[in-house]
Amino acid sequence: KRAILQRLIAAEHFEQFLHKKYPGTKRFGVDGGEALIPLMEQIMKRGGQLGLEEIVIGMAHRGRLNVLANVMGKPFTTIFAEFQGHSSTPGDVLGSGDVKYHLGTSSDRDFDGNNIHLSLTANPSHLEFVNPVVIGKARAKQLQRGGVESTSVLPLVLHGDAAFAGQGVTAETLMISELSGYRVGGTIHIVINNQIGFTTMPKFSRSGPYCTDVAKMLSVPIFHVNGDDPEAVVHVARIATEFRQKFKRDVVIDMYCYRRYGHNEGDEPAFTQPLMYKKIAEQVPTRKKYAKQLVEEKVITAEEGEALVAEFDAYLEEAFAATKDYAPNAADFLGGAWEGLKVASGDARRGETAITEDELQKIGKVLTHVPEGFTINHKLQRVLDAKTKMLESGEGFDWATAEALAFGSLLDDGYAVRLSGQDVGRGTFSQRHAIWYDQDNEERHIPLRNIAPDQPRFEAHDSPLSEMAVLGFEYGYSLADPKTLTLWEAQFGDFSNGAQVMIDQFISSGESKWLRMSGLVLLLPHGFEGQGPEHSSARPERFLQMASEDNWQVCNCTTPANYFHALRRQMLRDFRKPLVMMTPKSLLRHKLAVSSIDMFTDGSTFHRFLWDNDQDKLAPPEKIKRVVLCTGKVYYDLLVERRDREIDDVLLLRLEQIYPFPQSALAEELRPYKNADVVWCQEEPENQGYWFFVDRRIEAALGEAGGKAKRPSYVGRKSASAPATGLMSRHMQEQAKLIDEALTV
Repeated sequence: KRAILQRLIAAEHFEQFLHKKYPGTKRFGVDGGEALIPLMEQIMKRGGQLGLEEIVIGMAHRGRLNVLANVMGKPFTTIFAEFQGHSSTPGDVLGSGDVKYHLGTSSDRDFDGNNIHLSLTANPSHLEFVNPVVIGKARAKQLQRGGVESTSVLPLVLHGDAAFAGQGVTAETLMISELSGYRVGGTIHIVINNQIGFTTMPKFSRSGPYCTDVAKMLSVPIFHVNGDDPEAVVHVARIATEFRQKFKRDVVIDMYCYRRYGHNEGDEPAFTQPLMYKKIAEQVPTRKKYAKQLVEEKVITAEEGEALVAEFDAYLEEAFAATKDYAPNAADFLGGAWEGLKVASGDARRGETAITEDELQKIGKVLTHVPEGFTINHKLQRVLDAKTKMLESGEGFDWATAEALAFGSLLDDGYAVRLSGQDVGRGTFSQRHAIWYDQDNEERHIPLRNIAPDQPRFEAHDSPLSEMAVLGFEYGYSLADPKTLTLWEAQFGDFSNGAQVMIDQFISSGESKWLRMSGLVLLLPHGFEGQGPEHSSARPERFLQMASEDNWQVCNCTTPANYFHALRRQMLRDFRKPLVMMTPKSLLRHKLAVSSIDMFTDGSTFHRFLWDNDQDKLAPPEKIKRVVLCTGKVYYDLLVERRDREIDDVLLLRLEQIYPFPQSALAEELRPYKNADVVWCQEEPENQGYWFFVDRRIEAALGEAGGKAKRPSYVGRKSASAPATGLMSRHMQEQAKLIDEALTV
């Protein structure tokens, strides 16, 4: 009981101290919900007794500073220094930073001799979207500690009442919690139920009686508890922890409390809830109520209670005084599992990605071997026969085979591979076949789990029909495990915007804001083939608009071998960056989109741009009249048409990596063609695709090259609101027109 009181004192007086020292500054305090702190401490204490070794925490802004200080053990001096405008990271660490109530941290706490590592995940202001990120991180950490059935790692997620009920990502994250590819043996959810959302009353913000009704789909315990009764709160925390550790399922604690001030401390809540805030003004703080109760129970005297308060206040003043000498500690964001990795620098980033022919053949045999007694689908057998022919001839390696060779070789090198997304086992376009099904009994065979006796994990998980939670999960996984190639594939690239918050707020900017690297790969099927506005574009323009500060890579590979090297370099470098890969559809089976064995083996590498297939059949460089720059599938349309017309004075050059843009290398490649004009050709509408991104960058490369052309001209579809037409006839007309315009000098 004394311990509960001490935690309530710490929670209440920390907030009051900030309120006094930094009046009017946003802190999103937990005033009115101070019982959160003893609640969390009880989970850690009881969890430690039941084998818990690590807790991955996710929470929004409400009460975050209090949790950082009183649960995570972040030094009070550091927090006060941040309020005074100091950075919490050393000056030599680059990054844009974030507001103090978004930042994450990690620490170690000891409870009754049980050491527990605590990790608070950084997050944006977008409420609830950190939930699947936390779950993904926890899954990776569980596997590092022995498996997902281990109860040594707990995801602990804190919610607000309005957000828990209102945000769809909450339901998505709950929905994946029992699925084999995503389960983490249960999450403890704490709802800080202020009974209001900013200015909106519950009767206007949900249709059910409880904000936690969405969790009923799981048939797990949901505890509703009065936050003004600290002992009941702690009791519920203990039961919830025991339930999770025993049954390995989610559990929800709905702690009813109130928000003493407005949404933030400068807000006036009485504009919209005058009666509610009259009642709140009359409320005696939880700490005072509980101290009075303990005095009446003769657990402490009134003087002892006041002494505890005075002692903590003195501690705060001492920490505040120390801010004048504050200097941040060295950044530790590349410790632990990230040991040995560095911040990316320089332009030479290919990595050593080639493999030997012996290794390729070894992996190829595994990929084509049908186990004895396994009844394989007859159509799949034809696919395997084609792969066998590739291996024997050394020619005709297609996209799916190159991908499998990349996965297999990384597994052979000691890196795990995790692939997730809708229908990824077979592949949306029946191209991958990472999982085989016996035609008699539906038993599964996964060839890539048989590369070597002690190989790392290969996982291919068909995800539910969710983009947001699943992509968030995979991003979280990649944060915790840099030695696993983590990939998320959209069914079509068009559907990736169902996870736009994850892309905008986490993947594109997490390293800059929070110093958190990720090597996540996004596979986004893209290409204009007459399938209409929802099955044509992965919206590359959006990814390129966000491309800056070396935040990620955006690629559109046109050969299986280059795709192979792009995947391998994700692991075989001393840093991690997200990779946004526009992947093919029709090119999966295009007779020209193939690679030979020497493109995978010794001496081969990733190329940021690729040369003309018919370069030796063209006129000499000084007689080339036009250089057509492009990326992706349109290259093959241009190549076929140029062959049909027997044109020899138009050179085709394709960008395989659009960002980081290879400006100097491109200038060197363009230098011999001093008399040529330069066009950029794309299938996408002018206001979409790549044009607005590459235009001035190509201009800069042309300036370096010193030829006649000073700036590229545009060839492609005209600007449009929708990505593509839904009429095949119109698509064909548009495609023929842009190909003709690109090749006609």
